[in-house]
Amino acid sequence: MKRTKQRGKVTASLAVGVVVLGAAFFVSGKAGSFGDALASASFALSPNTMTYSRTGASTEDGTALEPQKPQVAHLPTPVPLKAIYMTQCVVGTPSFREELVKLIDETELNAVVIDIRDYSGGIAFPTNGPSLKDMISDKCGARDMKEFVALLHEKGIYVIGRITVFQNPLYTTMFPDQAVQKAGGGTWKDYKGLSFVDVGAKPYWETVVALSKESYELGFDELNFDYIRFPSDGPMKEAVYAWDDGKSKPEVLEEFFKYLHDALKPTGVVLSADLFGMVTTNTDDLNIGQVLERALPYFDYIAPMVYPSHYPSGFHGYTKVNEHPYDIVHFSMSEAVRRAGATTTPVAALAHTRIGTSTPAIYEKPTYDPKKLRPWLQDFDYPVEYTPAMVEAQIKANTDAGLDSYMFWDPANKYSSLRQILKSP
Repeated sequence: MKRTKQRGKVTASLAVGVVVLGAAFFVSGKAGSFGDALASASFALSPNTMTYSRTGASTEDGTALEPQKPQVAHLPTPVPLKAIYMTQCVVGTPSFREELVKLIDETELNAVVIDIRDYSGGIAFPTNGPSLKDMISDKCGARDMKEFVALLHEKGIYVIGRITVFQNPLYTTMFPDQAVQKAGGGTWKDYKGLSFVDVGAKPYWETVVALSKESYELGFDELNFDYIRFPSDGPMKEAVYAWDDGKSKPEVLEEFFKYLHDALKPTGVVLSADLFGMVTTNTDDLNIGQVLERALPYFDYIAPMVYPSHYPSGFHGYTKVNEHPYDIVHFSMSEAVRRAGATTTPVAALAHTRIGTSTPAIYEKPTYDPKKLRPWLQDFDYPVEYTPAMVEAQIKANTDAGLDSYMFWDPANKYSSLRQILKSP
């Protein structure tokens, strides 16, 4: 057994109540579309940010609730956390997954993100759950997932389970009435032929919670939610949202965030959310519903996908974005830190209170510990080769923004450049 990786008690800001991707790429990757122009606002950092230990949920008056006792032991969140991603197919391939475990075991890495459900909608492990048993992947996954997670725990490796949420072709085939509809009839699909569940379809929310609870009981220490958004990169004028009940995209999505939080935090599970990189610099919803301030209250960690290659030419003045990995990550995460710690915002949200009657409106908001921010960084060759120097530049940019945790994405699971700069534990 390897020596235990350095860990510590994690704190986060107390909340009351509560990259843009320029081109589609790998099918198992994260893809999106541009939001509106970069918006800015004036914020003030609070020197009195409160913290709390992540032990469970709390009542509306702030009284702590004891978390429900899990069936298996869980590791505390590493501080700092340094993770790599493992696909659903790789976790079902012993030789490949063992090689990645060895990489974590022999370096400063201390965590792994494993697909619980990927872009296909298929679940990576066997389950008899009434709402889940018909959604087990017939292509990828690990029948010994529980044993594998236990092995990772023995090595002191923190295990994060990634759940693709609203992009779910399997579920929309089973329940087409809950899918995003196509004007004129049928199920809407993006340019890759993939369909989405309508964010407002609450019957689906229940299945997300069911999968989350079962995953936590199986042994996953943290649940990471991806594709928590409305669709993009398709014939958007044809998309019809029959479940929105007249609400805006940000409103519907925040209601889902709150539902997820309220249903899962009593278990004691750590929750994280993947958001487009541009949420760090835009205050609009990028036409997908995602707004940083609307997500902060409901998750222990927010993971902006600040892959430099997926920013548009001209972003922050950079014509050739791939030549500026440090600048893009540093600017994006610095803005996220500023907004997390701000006491006011132009963003309306359930946890915000409007100040006066001025136009444009300004709202008072809770402040959040910047350590709540934990970016996804790039180690994949798109559209150019991403060198060790470019990978290292992203890590330094994150550090210089005042942060120390990160997760690396490589859909091929090779991490060729990252390997060259990692240090021994």
